[in-house]
Amino acid sequence: MSNWLIYSIGFLAQILFSSRLIVQWLHSERQKRVITPTIFWTLSLFASFLLFIYGYLRDDFAIMLGQGLTYFIYIRNLQLQNQWQKYPKFMQWFLLLMPTFIAIFYFNNNTIDVVKLFKNEAIPFWLLTLGIVSQIVFTLRFIYQWLYSEKQKESALPFGFWLLSLIGSILILTYAVFRKDPVLFTGHILGAIIYIRNLILIRSYASTT
Repeated sequence: MSNWLIYSIGFLAQILFSSRLIVQWLHSERQKRVITPTIFWTLSLFASFLLFIYGYLRDDFAIMLGQGLTYFIYIRNLQLQNQWQKYPKFMQWFLLLMPTFIAIFYFNNNTIDVVKLFKNEAIPFWLLTLGIVSQIVFTLRFIYQWLYSEKQKESALPFGFWLLSLIGSILILTYAVFRKDPVLFTGHILGAIIYIRNLILIRSYASTT
């Protein structure tokens, strides 16, 4: 597959990820507190699907790992907001099963694909390790958010979510520089700015209540 098509998929995913943050930020600015509109989780779900594909096409296990861990958390948040049930049944099943089908298809020839992902000459071991650690930290924010939301019985984005987002984003930016990946770099530059702003909004709202 040509590089321009691969990068197009990656940039489309990052556009969706950035759009969710912009929409969430604008809603929060209006309310003067951090809120989570439904569109945030919808855009997250479709962007995650595309970025998983991009990660495979780039032979980048770190990207695939990050998206694989958060995909179903996005679905769970849509369920908590009572929006998942509004999707047509065929779309629910498609979104639920497609990642599994992709994994089975791509890893069917296990001896070749695993070597490509873990022994990619373009990614030295130390850089792969940095990428995996970065994605794990970035993913922990959604695990934390999921557990917090389950406890509150509603979808919410607490202070810890934005703090982990900022730390993970800085690590991924570092990875993107060494990896020379314009998709990751472009997406996380904007994200880091919005994460900082949300941390400020949460602190400001807490001080007035």
